Amino acid sequence: MSAPIPAPVPLASRPRSTTICLFDVDGTLTPARQSISPAMLQTLQHLRTQCAIGFVGGSNLPKIQEQLQLPGAEPYNCVDLFDYGFAENGLTAYKMGKELASQSFLGWLGEEKYQKLVKFCLRYISGLEIPVMRGTFIEFRAGMINVSPIGRNASIQERIEFEKYDLQHNIRRDFIAALQREFPDYGLTYSIGGQISFDVFPVGWDKTYALNHIKDDGFQTIHFFGDKTYKGGNDYEIFEDQRTKGHTVTSPEDTIQQLGELFQA
Repeated sequence: MSAPIPAPVPLASRPRSTTICLFDVDGTLTPARQSISPAMLQTLQHLRTQCAIGFVGGSNLPKIQEQLQLPGAEPYNCVDLFDYGFAENGLTAYKMGKELASQSFLGWLGEEKYQKLVKFCLRYISGLEIPVMRGTFIEFRAGMINVSPIGRNASIQERIEFEKYDLQHNIRRDFIAALQREFPDYGLTYSIGGQISFDVFPVGWDKTYALNHIKDDGFQTIHFFGDKTYKGGNDYEIFEDQRTKGHTVTSPEDTIQQLGELFQA
């Protein structure tokens, strides 16, 4: 199968040129940490003929690239599927395939505070009693750290089982509460996303950060679609932001259905 990236219609020629649809990745465009489907890809390609589109993911760009790669297709760059691409909540940003200026979590926090934060997380994880532990409990990213009590090396089935366990035992919620008590003056936000982890980043560096990159681009309507739109979820702030029209979805299939209803696609 060839790379599925047709030349985009110029934005000014699209019927809704002042509208942009922004999408969370995990649970919205793809199943958690899994690949995009042909149906979703087709939906996005059609939508891009109508308005501007962009993704806003908490993960780093390589992970988003894996998920937005159509299985069986020749390799392509995921940012070329969208007009805007925002990884790590927009700390890594692309516009029309070109990279924009980025920000650094480590530069903002400083090495001393960063090490105290990481050491506390590792000690806390070592004291947890949970059914399964794998590897990569803390992942360093440009704009944040991602903390996973079970470890990011968990299999898909282990991720599903941990999410169910977490809903019963509030592992991530209690972990975040402990961090808030330990570091009340660090100016950090803790946001649950996906199935097995939560993100840690400076206040204001949530997904609303991505809106800074489009504020001067003439959009009158900004739709945002996400599955973690509840308070504490990593879609909450941008979902509730006055600049956006928020849409809660339950799966990629639900995203496709809501887009069809909204745009009569």
